[in-house]
Amino acid sequence: MSARHDFAQALLDPELPCPAGLVAWNGSDPARRFQVYRNNVLVALVDALADSFTVTRELVGEAFFRAMAAAHARQHPPRSPVLACYGADFPGFIASFPPAAGLPYLADVARLEYLRVVACHAADVAPLSQATLAARLADAGSLPGLCFGLQPSLAVLPSRFAVVSLWAAHHGVGDLAAVLPDAAETALVLRPGLEVEVIGIPPASGVFIEALQSGRPLGQAADEAMALEAGFDLAATLGLLLQKSAVTALHPALHPSGSIS
Repeated sequence: MSARHDFAQALLDPELPCPAGLVAWNGSDPARRFQVYRNNVLVALVDALADSFTVTRELVGEAFFRAMAAAHARQHPPRSPVLACYGADFPGFIASFPPAAGLPYLADVARLEYLRVVACHAADVAPLSQATLAARLADAGSLPGLCFGLQPSLAVLPSRFAVVSLWAAHHGVGDLAAVLPDAAETALVLRPGLEVEVIGIPPASGVFIEALQSGRPLGQAADEAMALEAGFDLAATLGLLLQKSAVTALHPALHPSGSIS
């Protein structure tokens, strides 16, 4: 292993000794200085997670969160110098973290919070103009074969738990005491302007939007949604996407041969 690898390993493992060969510019003990540096790095990683996962932190309390975040940081160091995006592995870590087993909804709340981080830093893509949308959607015959491009910030999170209500209550919307954590909810996350929004949507709407994201045409996406819920409201779901400027492209589906349908 390289000296760089040894240094990185020792930096996040308090059981490992100070890497060999380190010297301090002023002649002080390098092991003591390395321990200070090690502590500072861990605190910085924990602070970065605390900034991104505020509701997760509130749900478990400061001391529990910081201990859990430190355990995560030691197992999953950042792969980028941009700490604002650190934490992609944190929800999965929480799901397998034994001390958090009593809060089965905690991992999905963290997933929702990380989707907000991703949405915040997603690329800006201009939505289709209202005139273009109106013209394309007015042709009823071509609608089923239309494929949609959606904003890079958009994501859907179906959950067995009340993730939207829990997140909203911790931001002053609704009464936390009235939230039933085991009530399944589906979240739509997107950034229609400068602010990231979290919107509760019906499960069938989530299936429809995810199908559009995967490149399936409108007709097929609607069929998948109606297979889940016969009363799926296509007009309302499309209306929400248009209202939030989520549609960036419309084009006919391609046949496997490459021809346009």
